[in-house]
Amino acid sequence: MITAETPIRYDRKKHNDDNLIAIYKGILKPRMIEEKMLILLRQGKISKWFSGIGQEAGSVGAAMALEKDEFILPMHRNLGVFTSRNIPLNRLFSQFQGKPSGFTKGRDRSFHFGTLEYHIIGMISHLGAQMGVADGIALGNLLKENKKVTLVFTGDGGASEGDFHESLNVAAVWDLPVIFAIENNGYGLSTPSNEQFRCKQFIDKGIGYGMEAFQVDGNNILEVFDTVKRIADSIRKRPHPVLLELMTFRMRGHEEASGTKYVPNSLLEVWSKKDPLNNFEKFLLEEGVLTDKIVHEIRTNIKEEIEKGLEIANNETLPAPRTDLELQDIYYPFELSISKPKEILTNKRFIDAISDGLRLAMRKHQNLILMGQDIAEYGGVFKITEGFIEEFGKNRVRNTPLCEAAIIGSSFGLSINGMKSMVEMQFADFVTEGFNQIINNLAKSHYRWGQNSDIVIRMPTGAGVAAGPFHSQSNEAWFTHTPGLKVVYPAFPKDAKGLLLAAFEDPNPVLFFEHKALYRSISEDVPEGYYTIPFGKAIFLNEGNDLTVITYGMGVHWAMEILQKHPEIKVDLIDLRTLIPYDKEAIINSVNKTGKAIVLHEDTLVGGFGGELAALVSEHCFEKLDAPVIRCGSLDTPVPMNVDLEINFLAKSRFEKQLIDLWKY
Repeated sequence: MITAETPIRYDRKKHNDDNLIAIYKGILKPRMIEEKMLILLRQGKISKWFSGIGQEAGSVGAAMALEKDEFILPMHRNLGVFTSRNIPLNRLFSQFQGKPSGFTKGRDRSFHFGTLEYHIIGMISHLGAQMGVADGIALGNLLKENKKVTLVFTGDGGASEGDFHESLNVAAVWDLPVIFAIENNGYGLSTPSNEQFRCKQFIDKGIGYGMEAFQVDGNNILEVFDTVKRIADSIRKRPHPVLLELMTFRMRGHEEASGTKYVPNSLLEVWSKKDPLNNFEKFLLEEGVLTDKIVHEIRTNIKEEIEKGLEIANNETLPAPRTDLELQDIYYPFELSISKPKEILTNKRFIDAISDGLRLAMRKHQNLILMGQDIAEYGGVFKITEGFIEEFGKNRVRNTPLCEAAIIGSSFGLSINGMKSMVEMQFADFVTEGFNQIINNLAKSHYRWGQNSDIVIRMPTGAGVAAGPFHSQSNEAWFTHTPGLKVVYPAFPKDAKGLLLAAFEDPNPVLFFEHKALYRSISEDVPEGYYTIPFGKAIFLNEGNDLTVITYGMGVHWAMEILQKHPEIKVDLIDLRTLIPYDKEAIINSVNKTGKAIVLHEDTLVGGFGGELAALVSEHCFEKLDAPVIRCGSLDTPVPMNVDLEINFLAKSRFEKQLIDLWKY
């Protein structure tokens, strides 16, 4: 095992002088940039800095060992990855300063960005999320058979997160061509390793995942370079995942404001002797590869490059706030080309219409990958993908481990790699396991750095089947609150098919809700072949002047049932079909006509999407209202399993009385 006391011993192997000098320049540049950034931080010209001083060998060695078009997913302290890919320094400095020429237009900081041009995908603050994304990029490479490697960094602290386990497990099961590089630097912020984990070394975990694992001196840049190059060559020949542990140390605070008072001075002294730059420079001087004159020339040239980049960045003005641009960049620009339905109709159940739409999408989009638990041979728990592997094969219809976070992260990685994906939640309730990836990666990526998430997540949802608190929740409102997502919730087979096909056309992330109780309970004539229905267009199922009922999903069927009992009540019945975007114009026009509105949904009352709809009506139709806007939702409790309790829970049990009371108001 490598210890902090072990001196750095370099083996130049077949490295010629030019290669060694290139590696030296590679490790020197991020150090000099960091030293400059620390000055700018003290001057208040940048707001925050996460220092990688003392850890540069891992970043630079790994990045230089890979091919330029192979993706790397770095973390806070991997400046050397960005400089090794020769990103213009003025763009990096603009990024650090929140300037327009940065990669996030001032919307995010430091290395929280990606750039397809340089094949780098930066982090989000939820550290472990990177690894699932790396799985997806690697899966794309595997399916394309392009013999490319993906490398993702994490720290010893981030390796405590569930994403670490899920992502390594998925990579092992699928034989993904990915390197998981763990920078074991002794601390997670201020918490030492012995309070983070009990294993002696991370390579011991390799056997548990069924993957190769290697440990290197993370401060020895030649050892890092040679090891990564050897591993990458092996992976290109035979795709498989590898765990690589880089033993190193963080010489400065987690970020500069936190300092290093929690680190014993003796430990800092030991690791200062293992400085990756100073030791490598000394080695090259001893080897005669460098001279003091050459070192001076290299430093002078890098200093000039830094100053020139800073001058360009400093002269750039900060972005002026423009609300139209902020809203515009939430989604990847997209306009649906409407495919009209054929006149040939076939009676289909709700579940058959979804299956038909999914099959047609797979035929049209050859780069579409389906992922979910038990969706291959078994056909999914609801049998929607039954028979799909016979037509599309197991590469495109993929059973997944119970790893929702890693799988949704993988869907984002596939999108980065130019592919489409569908993730089936076995039940919508289980999406909580992948919540972070949806909310913080899929939803925000286009706004942050222009990367779309070409993903559909299918969500079997709802109660009425006596399935209890963990298989019956209506959780659509969790996602309507998150800018960057689109939320679809059809009530009829025809709409389900057309909206699903539209969802696969849309390059933005779509949450597609399917009520389980409707799967086999309703049917209607559905057009054969391919057609699309645009988002944000409600339909009127009934028209009248007494009042307006606004609903979606199962609420539509409840409303239709109750209205059949009361033909004396003349109602505008609006089925929204999509919640984000939703048809504000249809709602406002209807309520302005009728003067009364009731909003119905299966979700619990408090915090349900009905609150948004009621607010819209109150704000825009106030002068035309003849009664208070009424909300009808389910009880503010978990969903009970007992049938009688469940009936009492559901909004349907109260809708009839509220409807009549509003009509008589």
